[in-house]
Amino acid sequence: MSKTEIAKRYILFIISLFFSALGVAFTKHGEIGVSPISSVANVLSFKFSSMSLGTWLIIWNCALILGQIMILGRKFRLIQLLQVPLSFLFGWFTDLGMFLVSPIPVDFYPIRIVMVIVGVIILGFGISLAVIANVIMNSGEAFVKALADTMRKEFGNVKICFDISCVAAALILSLIFFNGKIIGTREGTIISAFLTGIVVKAFSKRLNGPVNKLLK
Repeated sequence: MSKTEIAKRYILFIISLFFSALGVAFTKHGEIGVSPISSVANVLSFKFSSMSLGTWLIIWNCALILGQIMILGRKFRLIQLLQVPLSFLFGWFTDLGMFLVSPIPVDFYPIRIVMVIVGVIILGFGISLAVIANVIMNSGEAFVKALADTMRKEFGNVKICFDISCVAAALILSLIFFNGKIIGTREGTIISAFLTGIVVKAFSKRLNGPVNKLLK
């Protein structure tokens, strides 16, 4: 690839981060759960509210990057350290998204469901752009790939186990922090888990050709 095309792909990836973060903000504002990978940070943002969801997502993503380094050791490629500034960018974008959606009233339950569905669509759009950009993986996907490669297991199967583990960890933290109550991980998390992959495939199928032409 030419330097120009590489630059375009990184710009597209940054744009994808914004939409992914905005999708998280929509689901968060609905207050009935976020995507599995964000669920731990979401619970922590309820317990330690002095720090925003975006800040907790930065911490969570950096922890996943550290996990990759521990799993891969010398096999960890230095280029993957770009995940660190991109994780900060994602966290900042999430807080910006929270500010943008804050005026939307969510007093009625049906509106909360709509917020989750809209959030999943926006998140799926963002992820599809990241896949098309094809320059670097986000920390969550990269962590799963590190596990899959090390254990010689299929990426999809490890991803399912990872998502389940994130939700389980969020539930355990919630039960510990809130005296046996489940906070921050609800039906929205389940909706996000089931629909995000479908939305990503739908967008990728329609956007792959046109967007790649623009990147050339």
